[in-house]
Amino acid sequence: MNSIRIEDIASHPDFRRLATLQHGIAVDLRYATPDNFVGHSVYAGIACDWLRREAADALEQAAAWLAGRRPGYRLLVLDALRPQRVQQRLWDELQGTPLTLYLAHPERGSIHSYGMAVDITLLDPAGREVDMGSGFDEMTLASHPDHEAEHLALGALTARHLVERGWLRAAMREAGFHGIPTEWWHFDFGDRVAVRRDLPRVL
Repeated sequence: MNSIRIEDIASHPDFRRLATLQHGIAVDLRYATPDNFVGHSVYAGIACDWLRREAADALEQAAAWLAGRRPGYRLLVLDALRPQRVQQRLWDELQGTPLTLYLAHPERGSIHSYGMAVDITLLDPAGREVDMGSGFDEMTLASHPDHEAEHLALGALTARHLVERGWLRAAMREAGFHGIPTEWWHFDFGDRVAVRRDLPRVL
């Protein structure tokens, strides 16, 4: 397997630190805190504030697009590079529960582990997280983009929630990212099959 250790990322030319991103992109890596769906830090001692350069550059494009069309609103990165060892740790912790629906099996590999996926939301002009109708890592159907019409009809989501999700999706798609059916916050850059086939996985 083509791979690179997370400890070697800083000297790798194909990766870019999130702190270097322009256009006001904010960063709050939730897996480095207890504020996530497992309730504790899973990045303890590991610097995961990285993306592959092509994904980082595209994220800047998304932020610039948003700033130009909705002044004052910014992107907030909630997760970026997630090493394989962390993906394995999460899988082991959640194995046997329905929550594994929201995790790529470690053998197949998460696109996060290639630095080609990002979890992201919006900040409003006051710097507050925008209400998306469900929280980051809220593993319920309310978080599923493919259930939004039903949830709107049933009153579980409002038109305002869908507008905010629409702004996030528009900015990310404009820059070449693709969403997934189960998490409004998750976006991949590039083709998943090609990413797994051609790029090094970060261990």
